[in-house]
Amino acid sequence: MSTIRFIHTADLHLDSPFKGMTGLPPTRLNELRESTFTAFNRLIDYAVETSPDFLLIVGDIYDGEDRSLRAQRKFQEGMEKLHEAGIPVYITYGNHDHLSGNWTRFELPPNVHEFSGEVEEVSLTVRGLDVVLHGFSYPNRHVREEMISNYPVASDNYSFHIGLLHGSIAGNDTHAVYSPFTIGELQSKHYDYWALGHIHLRQQLSEDPPIVYPGNIQGRHRNESGEKGFYEVELSKSGAVLSFVRTSAVHFGKVQIPCVNIRHANEWLANCEEALLSFATENGPSVVDVEILNLDEETAAFFAQTAEDVWLDAIREVMDGKESFVWVQRLTSTVTLHNKENNALVDSVLGQVDSWSPEQWKQVLGDLYQHVRTARYLDPLTEEDIRDLRNEVERHLLNELPTELEVIR
Repeated sequence: MSTIRFIHTADLHLDSPFKGMTGLPPTRLNELRESTFTAFNRLIDYAVETSPDFLLIVGDIYDGEDRSLRAQRKFQEGMEKLHEAGIPVYITYGNHDHLSGNWTRFELPPNVHEFSGEVEEVSLTVRGLDVVLHGFSYPNRHVREEMISNYPVASDNYSFHIGLLHGSIAGNDTHAVYSPFTIGELQSKHYDYWALGHIHLRQQLSEDPPIVYPGNIQGRHRNESGEKGFYEVELSKSGAVLSFVRTSAVHFGKVQIPCVNIRHANEWLANCEEALLSFATENGPSVVDVEILNLDEETAAFFAQTAEDVWLDAIREVMDGKESFVWVQRLTSTVTLHNKENNALVDSVLGQVDSWSPEQWKQVLGDLYQHVRTARYLDPLTEEDIRDLRNEVERHLLNELPTELEVIR
């Protein structure tokens, strides 16, 4: 059966500044800030080595509309390598690197096609097979209106039709909503594959046809955890085989450490070191949140003797100088209490909190998200953010309430 093979990637966010990563040693901070370029180089090297029929990049190549000179130079160098290898590249620009931005332009080699600000179609031939690509670049940052109606229905069943769309599902406000669409609208175009961008979580929304987010190639903060990379796609008229290829240079994640019957600092630090080194062995250089689980009352009392930020500094000091790069960004804990009165109060409050919808959470956090000076620095509220906030509520409740031992005294 006739197939084509291509790479689908999106959301490179080259030269992302990694805001908020204060406290990292300079060499590690530099490694983190270089990670988007490292991930991009891995993408290019893989393409040169495997020679796909073509490569699709679906929006947000650059992290900002000014498209830094360094990011453009690195991207241009990568495109030159693909040009020398005879690999065509088709790119759209998204909300971060829209066409109305102010930047000093770099000329890209002739193997690169940049989609314009209106939906257009581009035809190519791969080993005698006709391929038609449909897509557009963001003419400005805020494309709130739907664009899917401008995509034509596939005109024949012989060519491979692939849609490129940087946008999000209509009604899903866990991420900034741009160029909204429904799965049914994409399916109605009768394309063979939909190459999506904008959402940084790798996911497949449909199998018939494949509607795919590859996620970004490098996590940029704790809400972008897990493996990051791109998809290599083998597409036939009967379906697609997707192979995920990891590119991320630094892994964002969470390490959970059970701590029961811990009475000495060296015991706990040894537990942390073992867990963190194991995590780094499996995932490579990492930025992690450490969550302490199952604290009994005596262990909780032991931890309460020292401020949380001091414990955090102690973990970082233990890991400093290790061959594996592991930076602990945050430390949280869950305390298990046995005071019935306290437990009933905590359960009551948490029951109320757990009943809140995302909209109610936004109302609660309204002052923060509506503040003119802070709102621009905040990412849209996600389900993971809500879970973390809920856990913070529980932690603060437990820390403020007296334990059973204190009640007895």
